[in-house]
Amino acid sequence: MITVVGAGLAGCEAAWQCAERGIVVTLVEMKPLRRSPAHRSDGFAELVCSNSLRGDRLENAAGLLKEELRRLGSVILRCAGQTSVPAGGALAVDREAFSAAVTQTVRSHPLITVEAREVTEIPKEGDVIIATGPLTDGALAEDIERFLGGQALSFYDASAPLIAAESINMDHAYASARYGRGDADYLNCPMTKDEYLVFREELAAAKEAPVHGFEDSRVFEGCMPVEVMARRGKDTLRFSAMRPIGLRDPATGKGAYAVLQLRRDNAAGTVYNMVGFQTHLTFPEQKRVFSMIPALRNAEFLQYGVMHRNSYIDSPRLLNDRYEVIKDPRVRFAGQITGVEGYIESVASGLVAGLSQRFPRETAIGALAAYISNPANDPFRPTKIHFGLLPPLPDGQMVRDKQEKCRRLSQRALKELTK
Repeated sequence: MITVVGAGLAGCEAAWQCAERGIVVTLVEMKPLRRSPAHRSDGFAELVCSNSLRGDRLENAAGLLKEELRRLGSVILRCAGQTSVPAGGALAVDREAFSAAVTQTVRSHPLITVEAREVTEIPKEGDVIIATGPLTDGALAEDIERFLGGQALSFYDASAPLIAAESINMDHAYASARYGRGDADYLNCPMTKDEYLVFREELAAAKEAPVHGFEDSRVFEGCMPVEVMARRGKDTLRFSAMRPIGLRDPATGKGAYAVLQLRRDNAAGTVYNMVGFQTHLTFPEQKRVFSMIPALRNAEFLQYGVMHRNSYIDSPRLLNDRYEVIKDPRVRFAGQITGVEGYIESVASGLVAGLSQRFPRETAIGALAAYISNPANDPFRPTKIHFGLLPPLPDGQMVRDKQEKCRRLSQRALKELTK
């Protein structure tokens, strides 16, 4: 028997993998008794952003990681496939339908019992997987620090606003693939040079909501608030969140100086996410500044962007590559609290913790586990999966073409996975 604490992506995956191996699982979830500021419903795995599952091609490290998870029977990838929405070459989901699918599937497993209660300390007996996520706080966070014998590290994270589709001015937007790849699943909102420069200045000077205990220097680069990017230089946004490369208005054949991309957030296509526009501006400032984008002048903001504190442990000093605590292997950790950054990465950590298995370093799953358990990573920083984590190809297989190199790394990984 094993206790899994937390019913997010990592916790659900870990519980499922244990149950599939014939292990009786108690899955403990604090909702609906208590919710963090980021939680809105009682469903499992509810905090997935629609655009957070990333690229689905094998030339992309996230695509490789997802394929490995599919082949290993990931319950999260199964539910994502059942609730996916068009997103070109990426995997995106209808968030509410996805959460409902995960909740129903996990609850229905005959070896998983769900208990609604708040855990304030690590169980003293029996095997346990702690998958309480980067928002872990209160008594449990204090007990984790006592148990591990060290301070947790931290950073902060932000989400992007959601827009009502019917309020987007299509006279100033057009549908197209993301950077010319895949189907026309994105709405592109172009800006002229003059429009962009004024917008950038207003964004850089806009009022932020209070975020206690953090400064810009602590922003995690992988999820940087758009206003921070705006302050870093007049062209920073044009080379990141508003990159216009490969985007031409089909009606005019012309490119734009800068482009905001919107991606559908639900299967019905009634809600769109502002891609790359994570923010912690005050709500009135979000409405004022983002409405300066021509296509959003009359936009209805269904949900404003928010910021929250994320925490993670010093995994290279504390965990092995099975996500087990070195000093007490009966306790495992999974999810972003281990320093894996990203939802798919959290799923991978939950799968490894649930299987309590070591994977080859040549696989994306194994490379990620090796990174978070390598004491040489000092200072330790969260990471998404990328091909740089995998061992290079042998000298005789080296190629100059980047796409071909990535394909070969993926082919090797999938071959290693089946050994």
